[in-house]
Amino acid sequence: MWPFLPALILVCVAGSAGLYLFFHASSERPVSSETSPTTSSSPLSSAEANQAAAAGAHTPTAQIENDSRNSTVAAAALPPPIPFLLGSPDTSPPMDPATVLSNMRIAINQYGSMFGGNPVGTNPEITKALNGGNPKEVKFLNTESGLRINGRGELVDYWGTPFFFHQLSGTEMEIRSAGPDRKMWTSDDLVTK
Repeated sequence: MWPFLPALILVCVAGSAGLYLFFHASSERPVSSETSPTTSSSPLSSAEANQAAAAGAHTPTAQIENDSRNSTVAAAALPPPIPFLLGSPDTSPPMDPATVLSNMRIAINQYGSMFGGNPVGTNPEITKALNGGNPKEVKFLNTESGLRINGRGELVDYWGTPFFFHQLSGTEMEIRSAGPDRKMWTSDDLVTK
């Protein structure tokens, strides 16, 4: 292994440098031919602007126009809010948070009784299994129990934060609600098994 160590170090250094250059070079955008530097202190002809763009030079006006275009693109890249699949994001369930968590536990227990074990996987996978995506196509979730599914297919607590499911065994699962601060692993979390 010792003869290959210098080569391995060289490959790591070259790879790191390549990644650095790739990400930093992609953050600088050349001025397109659409940008017209007419308000600049030194106006350029169309040919000169194209040459400056090819050389990577930016005029102050072109940079401002690029920045405004980039912020428009960034704002347009945000996806629209996804509606809830079950329940409403605007109104909390008409019961206290502990009851909603208890109803979540009851749904998990009903699934376990019918199928001989708890649903497994991530929150969206467990949600799918509880909402009819199981061998018998039985739905264990309903709005009357205060259970809601957000637009990403996750079961959410009273405050609209996705539940955290921790499989303890094939028949026991810990269900955690982030609580009113909407942050997991803080003192106000609600937990049931």
